[in-house]
Amino acid sequence: MTSRRSAITDAAIATLAAEGLRGLTHRAVDKAAGLSEGSTSYYFRTRHALLAATVERLAELDADELAPVTPVPGRIEVDVLAGMMAGMAERAATVHRDRALARYELSLEAVRRPELREVLVSVGERYRRLAADLLVAAGATDPGRQGRALVAFLDGAIFDRIAGANRERLTGADLHRSFAEALHGMLAGTP
Repeated sequence: MTSRRSAITDAAIATLAAEGLRGLTHRAVDKAAGLSEGSTSYYFRTRHALLAATVERLAELDADELAPVTPVPGRIEVDVLAGMMAGMAERAATVHRDRALARYELSLEAVRRPELREVLVSVGERYRRLAADLLVAAGATDPGRQGRALVAFLDGAIFDRIAGANRERLTGADLHRSFAEALHGMLAGTP
């Protein structure tokens, strides 16, 4: 993605996190990016084009964060994988909070917009494949299903940290322990 397109989609992420989908307009993104009015619509003519590019930008930013585990090592210990997952959840809820909020906004919008859902599903498959590959390295017997479950668990942990209706948040140590328990149970096999 070119630097101008990246600046625009980064501003769209920040706008989604701060204002939600209702606040996401081409003009609001221009303002957030510090660009002259009309710049966003020059690069992304429609709202769908802006939303789809924002999903791709989120994936690009996530790929940078996932670079240390790609390619996946041949073997990975469950507790190491649990620590990686807990770290991802912690960073998503803190330093990358805007990204998580933007992703939630886009995910909810995709329920009503099939064309956006297609983009999200395509991007989501990358994460599910990576999860499956990591689980193979940890000894999984059904990595496709287990990878989907692991991504769902990760998503749930992030959502709980950001928007959960509870008074106590899981600490980093709690997250690590929870991921370790889930992974050990998952990898123990089907009863």
